[in-house]
Order: sequence, then structure tokens, then C-alpha cells
Amino acid sequence: MDETHSAIAIGLFAFLILAVLGILLGIADRLGVARPQWDKNQPFECGIPPTGDARVRIPIRFYLVAVSFLVFDVEAAFLFAWAAAYWELGVPGVIGAVIFILILLLGLVYEWRKGGLSWSSGQIASRVH
Repeated sequence: MDETHSAIAIGLFAFLILAVLGILLGIADRLGVARPQWDKNQPFECGIPPTGDARVRIPIRFYLVAVSFLVFDVEAAFLFAWAAAYWELGVPGVIGAVIFILILLLGLVYEWRKGGLSWSSGQIASRVH
């Protein structure tokens, strides 16, 4: 009997929420004034008029920075987990973390030497080819 009353109360509450929502939307529709404007009818309403083609080629350096960010973000997640279990891991855990950091440091040096961290396009093009 108690479960039936709870279900009825939840159903009534949901109905009241939907009714209030409908009333508020109806009031807003009646009181709101439609002001069509040129910029509001544009595909991207950001304040800047669209020019040119939407399919602009993005330089590869943006992807290099994004992948670098992901690698070092995952590294941070692993190191936070390692830091939380620091006292339980002991010396083998410290050695493993140091090896992990050294491998990532070697990857960072490699990316730096290849020009992945350079922002000017001339430096990247000269080192990639």
C-alpha cells in the first residue's frame, strides 16, 4: 500500500512539473517579441559575419600540440594514481615511476628535436622533410 502511494505521489509531482513548465513556456511565447535579424538567421550566431568556406584546412601543428597534450595528460593521470599509492608501492614503485617519467622525457626530447613544439611553420617543414 505504501509503494502505491509513493508511485502516485511521484506521478503527480512529475505531472505538476510538466504542467508548470508548459505554462511558463506558453507565457514566454505569448509575451516574447520576435525580432528577426540578419545575424540571428546565420548558421553560427557568434557576432562575426561568416566569410569564405567553412572547410578550412587546419595546420598539422595543431594536431601535434593536441596529441602532445593528450600524452602528457594521461601521464598526469598515471602519476596521480601512483602518488596515491606511494606508501604501498615502496622502492619498486618509485623505480617504475622514474622509468615511466624517463620514457616520457625521451619522447618529449624527440618531439622537441623533430620540431613538434615549434609554432612557426618554417621550422616544422624544414625538420620533417
